[in-house]
Amino acid sequence: MLFNSLTFVAFFAIVIGLYNLPFPWRVKKFNLLIASYLFYAAWSPPFVILLWISTVVDWKAAQWIHNSDSTSKRRLFLSLSLATNLGILGYFKYGGFLLENFTALMASIGIDYQPAAWNIILPVGISFYTFQTMAYSLDVYLKRAAPAKSLLDFSLFVTFFPQLVAGPIVRPSQLIPQFAEPKRATSSQFYWGLGLITLGLFEKIVLADTFLAPAVDAVFGSGKSLAPLDAWTGVLAFSGQIFFDFSGYSTIAIGAALCLGFALPNNFRFPYAAIGFSDFWRRWHISLSTWLRDYLYIPLGGNKKGPVRTYINLSITMLLGGLWHGASWTFVVWGGLHGLYLAGERLLREFVPKQKWFSGWPFKIAMALVTYFLVNITWVFFRAQSFEEAMRMLASMFGFGAGEKVLYLNEILPAALVIAGMVVTHWMMRSTTKEAVIEKAPAWLIGVVWTFLLFMLVIAQGSDSAFIYFQF
Repeated sequence: MLFNSLTFVAFFAIVIGLYNLPFPWRVKKFNLLIASYLFYAAWSPPFVILLWISTVVDWKAAQWIHNSDSTSKRRLFLSLSLATNLGILGYFKYGGFLLENFTALMASIGIDYQPAAWNIILPVGISFYTFQTMAYSLDVYLKRAAPAKSLLDFSLFVTFFPQLVAGPIVRPSQLIPQFAEPKRATSSQFYWGLGLITLGLFEKIVLADTFLAPAVDAVFGSGKSLAPLDAWTGVLAFSGQIFFDFSGYSTIAIGAALCLGFALPNNFRFPYAAIGFSDFWRRWHISLSTWLRDYLYIPLGGNKKGPVRTYINLSITMLLGGLWHGASWTFVVWGGLHGLYLAGERLLREFVPKQKWFSGWPFKIAMALVTYFLVNITWVFFRAQSFEEAMRMLASMFGFGAGEKVLYLNEILPAALVIAGMVVTHWMMRSTTKEAVIEKAPAWLIGVVWTFLLFMLVIAQGSDSAFIYFQF
């Protein structure tokens, strides 16, 4: 079920109506659980079974880990949880990728291996809820948290529909305690939630789908060398499309949860105003970057085992972060480039003398421009369907070869305006939050902006395109 659909509007209205009826808290939570299963089943009912498997296995494994005094048994039960979750994720998401590469390996040594076609459908959002349930088992194993006291609360944590299929990836300590006592949105929370839903839909439908997607699709779907202006327009437009699409989903998720009285963590903090790549990852897909930091980078040793090991840990973390996004070598390269950027930034900090100019605004602005430029280079690999397409796009961007024009002014101009507006807005907001700005704004201005957003949604006539991150 898509947030940007009339089906979801009807579904959410029914959920809100039932939630505000005078039922006992346990009944309300049970209704939310059923609603969450229905929300997920709208894509493919059989895949609800995968949610049940993850729920039951992690529920029992965490209890066994918590109740065991034996280190070997605790590791065994944690291994059961990790093997189940990673096994399901590996089969559905990476099975075809592994088979394809195994076939290529056999061909390289002269063996003509012809496997049956891999026709397994990827369950929507499997990477998100897999990481979320794994965090629960790991937190119990690491004694960061005790197991949930209620199977109903834990099941709702796994399946809570606002953030089920594309995050934010919520930690157990962030959400499970909120289910312990009755929650009901205050009038302020409810209006805030509706406002965030409106903003998120505007980001997705108007900015990502209406203004930016046409340029992106024309450029990356051309299949030929392009003029530099067209290539750069397409890549920069994708930098905006991927942000508004994913930020739009996260904003809707946070708003929908807030309408029910629940708080979800922010997932973006104006990333295109980042000064450096560590700053970028503190602002982009925050729930994933902190997950990778806490459950992969730090357990690998982080920066505590010397510089060489630090660079290795950074590389491993970002390579796996790239692979998390998709079963393709282009995603691995995307992650690897970010790992290389982070390592280069760390080297720069170590070897460049900390003179006054190093911390001054001219240097920061230069670093911000370099950051945005290099991030856009990585987006080429993220969007391209193959290395051939990625290399052709990079060659076009830097003027190698005779390029053709595929974009018209009515595609270039809207994309350019939205990109410029996005970058300027990020810089204006880099040290604050939406909440802080709105709290200071007069009521009439909020009303005008809200009306404008709704008007643009009507003019855009909706959208039935899925969110980009559903494929991850």
